[in-house]
Amino acid sequence: MLHKSKKSLIGAVLLLLISPSVMAQTEVSGFYPQKNELTIAPSYSYKSYDKFYIGTELNDGNPAGLGSISSSIINLFGEYGITNWLSASINLPYIYIESETGAPDPVLGESSTSGLQDLSLFVKGKIAGTKVSNLGNLEVGAALGASIPIGDYEGEGVLSLGNNANAYNLNLLAQFTSSINVFTELQAGYSLKESSEHAVPNAMVYGAKVGYFNRYFYVHAQLAIQDSMDGLDIGTPEFAAAGGPAALPQTEVDFTNINFNLYVPVYKNSIGVSTAYNQNLDGRNFSKESSFSLGLVYKPL
Repeated sequence: MLHKSKKSLIGAVLLLLISPSVMAQTEVSGFYPQKNELTIAPSYSYKSYDKFYIGTELNDGNPAGLGSISSSIINLFGEYGITNWLSASINLPYIYIESETGAPDPVLGESSTSGLQDLSLFVKGKIAGTKVSNLGNLEVGAALGASIPIGDYEGEGVLSLGNNANAYNLNLLAQFTSSINVFTELQAGYSLKESSEHAVPNAMVYGAKVGYFNRYFYVHAQLAIQDSMDGLDIGTPEFAAAGGPAALPQTEVDFTNINFNLYVPVYKNSIGVSTAYNQNLDGRNFSKESSFSLGLVYKPL
């Protein structure tokens, strides 16, 4: 039962909190499902912000003067254990985003937009695992993934659902799980962006996580960092020359955020409830946003 409990959280903690600029995140977990184990996790997230980093300087509002911006996200995540060391996952969000003042986006010409965003597919494998004396187990793995826009959305503008760019991701991860069920995870990755319309910057992503689980609940805290390799700063002459708000996909988007996740099994360890809170601590050409998520985790197999 304990084994299934810690696996059930995987769908719960991978809720993508999508921003107007697509975020490359640590989208995989250091836990590995068993062969034929299936997790399905639908969720709802709400996020908002009324401050924005223009370059590295925090300002009220956002680059287009639209006031507070909020997003509602319905997300579907699924993961299947192909073997005991190899799994595949899928993630798809539907997003509704709006300017709470009703002011129209200068590029989109509307005060709200909605639709399917990007379909994410990952394959994750455990490379090695070893027992560290009587202290616990160390596991090292890697994941390859891609995010592909499937919604017919515009990639420019403050209220855009995303950058409308393909992303190809490689993540390396290591997790140590102690004999008393305290675990730590370190992760690093690279996200390669491809777009026929914009020069979307590639990015490095990093994550550090600490958590605890037992048969009754799972909890973790995670620090996530994105460091774009290049790009424009909002408000510079280069940004204006590239099209102003229409050049947002070309900006250097950096951020540091912290999130907290809780999962509780509620029925025979096959159905559980997850909740998460996320807060951006720092950024560059990015919103000072916070979000809250609530999800259902179902494990039919």
